[in-house]
Amino acid sequence: MVISEGDLRARWSAGQPCHGLWSLLPGAVTGEVLARTGADFVVVDLQHGATAEAELPGTAAAITAAGSVPLVRTRSPSFADVGRPLDLGARGVIVPNVRDAAHAREVVAACRHAPAGSRSIGRLSGGADAPLVVVMVEAATALADLDAVLAVEGLDGVYVGPGDLSLSLGLTGEDRRAELRGVLSSIVARAGAAGVPVGVHAYSGEEAAGHAAEGATIVTVAVDAVSLGEVVAHHLAVARGGPGPNGT
Repeated sequence: MVISEGDLRARWSAGQPCHGLWSLLPGAVTGEVLARTGADFVVVDLQHGATAEAELPGTAAAITAAGSVPLVRTRSPSFADVGRPLDLGARGVIVPNVRDAAHAREVVAACRHAPAGSRSIGRLSGGADAPLVVVMVEAATALADLDAVLAVEGLDGVYVGPGDLSLSLGLTGEDRRAELRGVLSSIVARAGAAGVPVGVHAYSGEEAAGHAAEGATIVTVAVDAVSLGEVVAHHLAVARGGPGPNGT
């Protein structure tokens, strides 16, 4: 079943969890393999991943053809970096380093054509006219302004980056893990109360299920590069006659 960005928007808004995969590895084949798992969406990471901008049209097309919605984590929140992936086939963007509500409004405007926004018309790959717009909460300033961020008109959701948020809040280290977990739970609850779809970055199905149980609907299940390394390490350990890295 092929779903669209409109389907995702409707399901998120109805409080239905949608499960996706995060891609750091380049290439249309990677995107197709991930989409064929049955994931509702695949996020191509331009900020920290290996995909080049020129690969986006082919990768987005492969993800779409395999039945998932291609989203892109942009390189930055700048006007050009937000709009460019939409011209290259992305059906929505997840935008990092958003400082506060005023900044979130600028991001939404960069994704909407006039008169609703400032996005320039581009038709290189037939980009979505009403793409999904999700901003990341990964800075102390964004957390401090969270209620105003959640009230930004035209925003489709917020996505929490626990790693950078922990650094920004000074909650690093094992002894601060419970405190950070409380902050993440609070963000999910506040977004839910405001009726705004929310996701928290996860690296495993167990972690993702925990966030979904608290109310997250933008559910990232795994990261391709991390999962690939874990699975290969397991098989390699077993082949050498010992237990896998997890003791099995």
